[in-house]
Amino acid sequence: MKTTLLILASVCACIVSPPARADDPARWQQQAANVTIIRDNWGIPHVYGKSDADAVFGLLYAQAEDDFPRIELNYINALGRLAEVEGEAEIYRDLRMKLFIDPADLRAKYAESPAWLQRLMDAFAAGLNYYLHTHPKVKPRLLTRFEPWMALAFSEGSIGGDIESISLRQLEQFYGQRPAPGATTPREAAGTEPGGSNGFAIAPRRSASGHALLLINPHTSFYFRPEVHAVSEEGLNAYGAVTWGQFFVYQGFNDRAGWMHTSGGGDVIDEYALTALEKPGGRFYRHGATERPVSTRNITLPFKQGTSSGARTITAYFTHHGPIVRAADGKWISVRLMQEPIKALTQSYQRTKARTYAEFLRTMELRTNSSNNTVYADADGTIAYFHGNFIPVRDPKFDWTKPVDGSNPATDWRGLHAINETITLLNPPNGWIQNTNNWPFSAAGPNSPRAKDFHAYMWTRPENPRGLNAVRVLASKKDLTLEGLISVAYDDRLVAFETLIPALLRAYDSAAASDPLKTGVADQIALLRTWDFRCSVSSVPATLAILWAQDLLDRAEAKGAGKGGSAYDTLVEQTPAREHLEALARTATRLQRDFGTWKTPWGEINRFQRLTGAVNETFDDSRPSLPIGFASSTWGSLAAFGVSNQPKTKKIYGTKGNSFVAVVEFGPRVRAKSVLAGGVSGDPASPHFNDQAGLYARGEFKDVRFHREDVERHAERKYRPGQ
Repeated sequence: MKTTLLILASVCACIVSPPARADDPARWQQQAANVTIIRDNWGIPHVYGKSDADAVFGLLYAQAEDDFPRIELNYINALGRLAEVEGEAEIYRDLRMKLFIDPADLRAKYAESPAWLQRLMDAFAAGLNYYLHTHPKVKPRLLTRFEPWMALAFSEGSIGGDIESISLRQLEQFYGQRPAPGATTPREAAGTEPGGSNGFAIAPRRSASGHALLLINPHTSFYFRPEVHAVSEEGLNAYGAVTWGQFFVYQGFNDRAGWMHTSGGGDVIDEYALTALEKPGGRFYRHGATERPVSTRNITLPFKQGTSSGARTITAYFTHHGPIVRAADGKWISVRLMQEPIKALTQSYQRTKARTYAEFLRTMELRTNSSNNTVYADADGTIAYFHGNFIPVRDPKFDWTKPVDGSNPATDWRGLHAINETITLLNPPNGWIQNTNNWPFSAAGPNSPRAKDFHAYMWTRPENPRGLNAVRVLASKKDLTLEGLISVAYDDRLVAFETLIPALLRAYDSAAASDPLKTGVADQIALLRTWDFRCSVSSVPATLAILWAQDLLDRAEAKGAGKGGSAYDTLVEQTPAREHLEALARTATRLQRDFGTWKTPWGEINRFQRLTGAVNETFDDSRPSLPIGFASSTWGSLAAFGVSNQPKTKKIYGTKGNSFVAVVEFGPRVRAKSVLAGGVSGDPASPHFNDQAGLYARGEFKDVRFHREDVERHAERKYRPGQ
């Protein structure tokens, strides 16, 4: 593996943007004249344009007003340029992106795109550039000009999307030949955008109004997606959550239909093991009866280096399956995943304008929504579910959960499964659909798809506690209103403890009566023995249970068990009885030390705090914060509130989980309620930086201003971009 290091006087920009043209401001001003932005009383931007392109222009301008640093960081990440602002430690994160993202290729794809999509990409770049032009005090960290083709680098809802599954540690081991086994890069240790989400669709016969209802409940890092509304005279009318810097509403609704994405779905990434053969003329690999050349590409990775900068050039290797990303058991491992940015961006945008199931299905037939499931509802009373969307056809005799033999042509993909071959639901007779990143075989209770009817690679995740709780709650609900659906979405039962607490009680009951460890936790056990597994700000047993289970989980993960907190049965089985009691004793001691009593209510510890607006927020026990009654989805909490890394504080401050949440009713006149974590603005000086925090903490929702007359009635500011 070839690596070349250069020390440069300044950062070597691998993407050269054309200079601004003299007529750019005039063109931007002309387009701005076609746009009106109305900020409602919560600061939500309602963007009205004559054309779709005008609405996109205004939408990006409004996003930049709210949090330009997050937009820029998203594109720095998407283009593989993080090391240019963060330093050399990030070059393998950049390499991972650049194995799949090539600016020259994206420029060519932009040129190949249909004219209507080019107009939207032009407007995307123009809106951001006009913001920078009219806000000269804003100093970008790196990207001083946005180009239309950049939108193709970020065509789904998550930064990096499927690429994030590739291990940075193993990539560095292969191309850098330096980290010790088990080492991690700084960012990998800190984690990436968390997965999660809940989507519920309610058929008319289960609702009080006789209209379909939809719950939109992404579980992401806080402030990862703001709340927006984009409208045009060409039929665009999309409201919901947009990932910073994108020009399509990712999870949301229009006047007749709504869509909610939950991460998961089928197997969309495959690894191929092959033997690299050294021969005159280069490296080759076997494929059937032939030997194919391993292709190479030199990838330059600029990085910040103190007050100067440098660059490293790495020779990357590729097969017809995809790039080589690691080595294992003497084999090179290449990876294949979906790479269709034009179709992906097309699908992401066109679904926002689909107003019937037939129209929505046509967008799904593009089959490029690779990392998500979709829960759907509309004004015709249709509810539907798609488990994944991009599902390659494979030979089922192979185990696709492991690297397959890349030299065997039988392991090649054979196109994509048609939608009607994948796991779907349409108007199930039970009258509801749910997905919580779990398997699809409980999506509609007794009317769910059956595992035996589908190839194993069409689903990848097992059932989870949130799914169990969703089925339990939804099965008993009738005459649901928007408020009733909110109540369902915030049901406070922590289903994981239905397995975990009995294991703790067995450990206690089997211990000798004279054991001081047993007598030392007797009071805590007595409280947990009568706990109903529900969580609230006032619950003491919830505090004990969650901190006890987290202690067990941390120790299990350190030993390689209890992966991600989802394998509860395994966690119970692999934890000796005495360790259950020891963990409870440690938990009681911690609570006594940090809070003065082990009888500390959950809301005293579990807090929401927003101070700086930084991507990596800081927390402070001495500063104001709000109690949160729900918990991490790890324990089955439908409303999720968790942490990426425990800060050096005594209290727990959430960083991920419920972020944007909405409930929608699709009647003749659409009605909706929503709430954001904190507020729509990333500026601490803005009144909309934290104005929704109280609602968020209490599980209360604001009314969505969707119809123009309602927006005007509650308008706080009305202006054109640049004013």
